[in-house]
Amino acid sequence: MEAFSSKDMAMKAQKKILSHMASKSVAQMFIDDNSSEVLDELYRVSKEHTGNRSEAQKVVKNMIKIAVKVGVLFRHDKFSADELSVAQNFRKKLHSGAMTAISFQEVEFTFDKNVMMELLAECRDLLLKLVEKHLTPKSLDRIRHVFNHYSDPELLTHLYDPQGTLWPNLTKICGGLNRMIEEGKL
Repeated sequence: MEAFSSKDMAMKAQKKILSHMASKSVAQMFIDDNSSEVLDELYRVSKEHTGNRSEAQKVVKNMIKIAVKVGVLFRHDKFSADELSVAQNFRKKLHSGAMTAISFQEVEFTFDKNVMMELLAECRDLLLKLVEKHLTPKSLDRIRHVFNHYSDPELLTHLYDPQGTLWPNLTKICGGLNRMIEEGKL
């Protein structure tokens, strides 16, 4: 007998539909204003650093798709107890990474690109471990693309240069991360 579940079918349809609709307007339906502002600044950072508007859009679109898909999986209780433990570790590592990013921005001469690269790599690996049984290889590649893009040592060095063109963007990103932490969202 075939194992058919309308609930599973609905979840798959939601993931598919939402991944095709990943745009700023759709993101605002699922992501609050503060998170949207951080995403806008991350887009500007990517665009400025790469000089490529479509690449910057692709990175942010991939980020939105990942967030929406993980949210759908959580909403449908698709994670096992072990995976929920990985999710907790991911959340803690993401929080730690945000605190480190903010600290590096606020305290002069403390930035260490290797520390940021390692934190981002650990977040990437935890997220991949969390969703590897639930998402397609294409979605897993999106996760790698986003984390590898933002952990690029040249990008990080450019971003954390107090006299650099990206410093104002970093200041806004860190301000948004601070608000997310204060609100308990990160």
